[in-house]
Amino acid sequence: MFKTYYNLTKPGIIYGNDLTAAAGFLLASKGHVDWLLLAATLLGISLVIASACVFNNYLDRGIDERMKRTSKRALVTGEISPQNALVYASILGIAGFWILAFFTNILVIAIGFIGIIDYVVLYGISKRRSTFGTIVGSISGATPVVAGYCAASGQFDASALILFLIMVVWQMPHFYAIAMYRAQDYASAGIPVLPVVKGMRQAKIQIVIYTGLFVLACQALSVFGHAGNVYRGMTLAISAWWLCMGIMGFQKDTDDKRWARKMFFVSLAVVLVLSIAIALGSTLP
Repeated sequence: MFKTYYNLTKPGIIYGNDLTAAAGFLLASKGHVDWLLLAATLLGISLVIASACVFNNYLDRGIDERMKRTSKRALVTGEISPQNALVYASILGIAGFWILAFFTNILVIAIGFIGIIDYVVLYGISKRRSTFGTIVGSISGATPVVAGYCAASGQFDASALILFLIMVVWQMPHFYAIAMYRAQDYASAGIPVLPVVKGMRQAKIQIVIYTGLFVLACQALSVFGHAGNVYRGMTLAISAWWLCMGIMGFQKDTDDKRWARKMFFVSLAVVLVLSIAIALGSTLP
């Protein structure tokens, strides 16, 4: 039963967001790391994200039932009741915000509220009605790195804004790639993702556009003096590789779904290298 409740929190999402939150924290720390504050920040963020994911599972249980990849989730199969899921989500959220309130600052708490409201409410509504749901959802996905940065710095400044923009534009090709190779699932559930509504070619165009913007957004952190040349070199190399992979999707004999799946896995490698580069950005030349 523990594993069932654990999986309901979508741990993969939690760990991925913790990675970016830690990177933002370390960038703001500039080599002087308060390890207790870092641990508390990551725990609080993890619990808030877990809460949002459980609320999302509760609201999406009807959709999940119609999608092959989500049809075995606990709220669909009945392993966990809707009432228990709501209690569980509430406890996780209260615990997470309590930790953030005790150890961090009002900025981090506000960012946490923005993230959970965007993911649970705004994204939950918009993804059912429009292809713009992906853009709306990208806001919540970009909040952890900012929360980590603000926990260490105590302020929202130009670095925090750039980090936010980097993560917003990273998520767009990441999610469009998922939508491409899972297009049948989304169509079955009636979710109007871009590849379903406007076709694979339009999705590939948007992937290349946003990947190009990602290249520029990453460089902004060093151009404006918030990170050094090591960061610049690492992010330029990984983002340029991702962009080249995106352009290759327009080759005549491309299997769109296979290419999209490859782009998805490349995006995970990109965010890993990006997070390392951000974490080291203020301490290396």
